[in-house]
Amino acid sequence: MPTYKYKREDGTTFEVRQSINDDALEECPETGQKVKRVISGGGGVVYKGDGFYVTDYKNKENGSKGSSNGSAQSAKASSESSENN
Repeated sequence: MPTYKYKREDGTTFEVRQSINDDALEECPETGQKVKRVISGGGGVVYKGDGFYVTDYKNKENGSKGSSNGSAQSAKASSESSENN
């Protein structure tokens, strides 16, 4: 369920977890003030950890990401493993 941010008349904000199908709140459930839904940039997606896929361009020799040889090495490793199976 998404979390929506609302701004009260006095400028303070609060968050409410609501279904996507629910109507936007018109007043604060705590104070009774009129509110407006604030459009936010969202949380985005953050990937953490050391799991990489063939398409992640990880250079297996020195463990760094983003090298130009990483994609060629990954593609070569992928084709070699499919030939061996």
